[in-house]
Amino acid sequence: MTASRPAVRAATPAAGWGVPVPAAAGNSMDWVTGYGLVAAVALLFGISGGMLWLVGYNYDGLTGNPATKIHPSTYLLVLMFAWRACTFGNPMGYVVTVADRRPASALLAVMSIVLLVVVIVRQRPGMAGMIDTFVTPALLVLMLAENDEKTFARLQTVVHAIMTANALLALFEFATKTLIFPYRLDGEVFANDLRSTALQGHPLVNATITSIYVLALLSGSKSLSMPLRLGLIGLQCAALVAFGGRSAMVLTIMLGGCYILIQGLRTLRMGRVNLLGAALGFILAALIPVVIVLAASYGFFDALLERFVSDSGSANARVEMFDLFQHLELRDLIVGPDIDLVESMRRISGLEQGIENPIIRMVLYQGAFFTLLMVFGFALFTHEVARRCHPGIWLPMLGWLMLLNTSESLASKTTLMTKFVVIALALYPARAVVRGRQATRA
Repeated sequence: MTASRPAVRAATPAAGWGVPVPAAAGNSMDWVTGYGLVAAVALLFGISGGMLWLVGYNYDGLTGNPATKIHPSTYLLVLMFAWRACTFGNPMGYVVTVADRRPASALLAVMSIVLLVVVIVRQRPGMAGMIDTFVTPALLVLMLAENDEKTFARLQTVVHAIMTANALLALFEFATKTLIFPYRLDGEVFANDLRSTALQGHPLVNATITSIYVLALLSGSKSLSMPLRLGLIGLQCAALVAFGGRSAMVLTIMLGGCYILIQGLRTLRMGRVNLLGAALGFILAALIPVVIVLAASYGFFDALLERFVSDSGSANARVEMFDLFQHLELRDLIVGPDIDLVESMRRISGLEQGIENPIIRMVLYQGAFFTLLMVFGFALFTHEVARRCHPGIWLPMLGWLMLLNTSESLASKTTLMTKFVVIALALYPARAVVRGRQATRA
């Protein structure tokens, strides 16, 4: 009787819907769901708005069919969720089961859908953003709650392969001054912006994801050998220069440097130092300044330095955005002011390029009550994702939270949060997945 209790407990969430769940259920997916998730992640990381425009899919623009404002990876993920629910035997039982395993993700998905309806009824901007920004990552975490080992291994391969291709394409664009898939807004290309766009589309999106990936390579991705990880880190850091993300570059150097210093001191305190690794470290430390000087002499850092010297009013915009609150009443701040008023104040204040903080922007467009609900759901969701990862997740998580506040990010339509979730769960595999691998090897 004692041995049967775990099976009964595992079946509890769906039992009320008339379909018992075997004890082993949830540890493996059918091949359609597994490969479908991998394909969705490949679309997410590999298909940008610039690519979609070439096939007549206006994803980044303001005009066109509303159906094209949602990323293709989201459609595929929803399809896979429906397929998995049907193959589970009881669709509602599947929803209850994964929601029981990942309650914060389920809460974020439900909250986002409800607030989406509110946005539509109030005729506020950001309808598609609610889906791509919040519903998609929540749905992905719910599906990955099954902790399928093979799926996580494939996701790791896809992330490493696409991020490597993304960095190589960025360096090619930087060297040739030719953008293969430029960022477009309703078909218009920003001719004066020659920063690399690679596979992720916008340069700042590229910079954010690349920064998070570098930090993840430092403290996660333990399945890769150390030489390979160092090579990937060097490649991604070079791509960061091509993307021209100042905040991402500074944050990567600061957080990455602190992490390396802490790990080095910890290794010395343990008294066990690998001589070959130490020798390699000293050689790299001696070569890095030489490489930087050579790259600088050939003008590799000119574009990035120009971004620091002239930021196109970005720093001033971060100050001016606070002045907008002086023109709003308390009621407007709580429920959201008139959209025409906000747009008018933005133009007068010279903030046409955007309000470069997600919380400030969301308060101005949706109101403080709406914003508090989303921040609450986001905080619970982020905590749940972090709990399912190894302790080293604190490094990219800290970088992620800091970079979010340097642009509109989550306050507008973006796939950034879904990409971060993939990197976190794939490169810092859940403890259950790691234990499954170890048991298989044994």
